[in-house]
Amino acid sequence: MRDVAIVAFAQTDHLRRTDDLSEVEMLMPVLHQVLDATGLRTSDIGFTCSGSSDYLAGRAFSFTMALDGVGAHPPISESHVEMDGAWALYEAWVKIRTGEADTALVYAYGKSSPGEVRDVLTRQLDPYYTAPLWPDSVALAALQAQALIDAGDTDETALAAIAARSRADAAGNPHAQLSGAVEAGDYLVQPLRTGDCPPVGDGAAAVILAAGDTARALCPRPAWIRGIDHRIEAHGLGVRELTESPSARLAAERAGAFDRPVDTAELHAPFTSQEVVLRKALGLGDDVRVNPSGGALAANPMMAAGLIRLGEAAARIHRGESDRALAHATSGPCLQQNLVAVLEGESAHA
Repeated sequence: MRDVAIVAFAQTDHLRRTDDLSEVEMLMPVLHQVLDATGLRTSDIGFTCSGSSDYLAGRAFSFTMALDGVGAHPPISESHVEMDGAWALYEAWVKIRTGEADTALVYAYGKSSPGEVRDVLTRQLDPYYTAPLWPDSVALAALQAQALIDAGDTDETALAAIAARSRADAAGNPHAQLSGAVEAGDYLVQPLRTGDCPPVGDGAAAVILAAGDTARALCPRPAWIRGIDHRIEAHGLGVRELTESPSARLAAERAGAFDRPVDTAELHAPFTSQEVVLRKALGLGDDVRVNPSGGALAANPMMAAGLIRLGEAAARIHRGESDRALAHATSGPCLQQNLVAVLEGESAHA
């Protein structure tokens, strides 16, 4: 098995609406940017994998249109996951690890602005018992937040502090949709206020993976993926303990996150209460810098926000601002599905 690294990362500016852009037009500059960062051409890429959602696009096989931006002729080795792009990265990592490719392009995109994303996400729920009740994504997150408050794990003041810290950090992120002082706002679903919830917006991201010496040739300081794993909770919300995330903890354990301390964690926590759950599950103390990019509270483009967490963690390693980072992605209600990766700079592995 070969070592694999993230060697380049690019993302759009995340905006509330991009009515004047199609998914392909939104994606094209990101693809050009990530390829230019490595000097690679499309023909140099051994495998391409994408993440998106037909439910957001409102049409079947919508990902095939995005291939216009990649260039699918001459024929390329390509795959797609109906998931966040973090899971597309996992598939590409497997391809490279097993020797089927030396390089991979992974991209993800989502436009939430055309519809009511809170309602669209109800389609993830159990279709027989839960979905017919139409609980939207914010209502389900509020159930989790209230469970945390009732258990004594947090309170509304602590949740507001998480939001304030995240968006203050996002002031240094030129791609963030929200940054700086953001009002707590009114309750959307008690105990969650507007400030506890992610912005709705459009965006895309892309990374390039490479193996071994190829990675070293493409990037001065590759972000080596030392471990990566993903796990899932039970589908029924009624059989889960919402204040815990055993799947995130198991994924972190399998990825080697507990072998040595990390200095940075990019957590895909769209709601402030979910950061509380993840910090506990992943054993993150106050000495770990959490979401220096601002996280999903600053920009949450559906299907790309998890890949962005991996990209942001890798970018900090590229710049020498981190030696060992944890990146996390989630999908589904109340942290149902969780992916955890551990990234290291060259010196950290030596």
